[in-house]
Amino acid sequence: MKKTFRITLCAICSALSFVVILLGYFPYFTYAAPAVAGLFVMIPVIETGLTYAFATYLTSAVLVTLFAEPETKVLFLVLFGFYPIIKSIFEKIPNRILEWVLKLTTFTSSIVVSYLIFKYLTDIDVNDFGPLGKYGAGVFLVLCYIAFVLYDLAISQISSFYFARIRPKLDGLKK
Repeated sequence: MKKTFRITLCAICSALSFVVILLGYFPYFTYAAPAVAGLFVMIPVIETGLTYAFATYLTSAVLVTLFAEPETKVLFLVLFGFYPIIKSIFEKIPNRILEWVLKLTTFTSSIVVSYLIFKYLTDIDVNDFGPLGKYGAGVFLVLCYIAFVLYDLAISQISSFYFARIRPKLDGLKK
């Protein structure tokens, strides 16, 4: 595969990721935009390997840091932007239990870091989680774990779709 193709693919994926991140300025897309933008990092993982995928993440991260809405920015930088890279590494582990422990540990640490950043930026407190009071944070965390597992499974399905439908169409461009 030509180096120019790899660099071009990564640049296009970074640009698409950034454009999707800008949707975070719309209130209903604050949490969905970084999740979808992270999917564009998945393409270089599949096509070019981890080095170019990481470069794609870094390029997107710089743009996101400069221009994105704060909540969307934090979620992309702390979890969704690099998760497809981490996922590909963890899925090479033959032990499925260890794989999921590592995935959930990564998610948990990302959530903690995100919470601390949000707390610093907005002065939110765990006790401010709505009518459930102190139990609201726990309920929210359980829902986040469910959403994360569904996100992980969705990435796997989207990767399969990419391999079956989109990748064969790119074969002519790679030469």
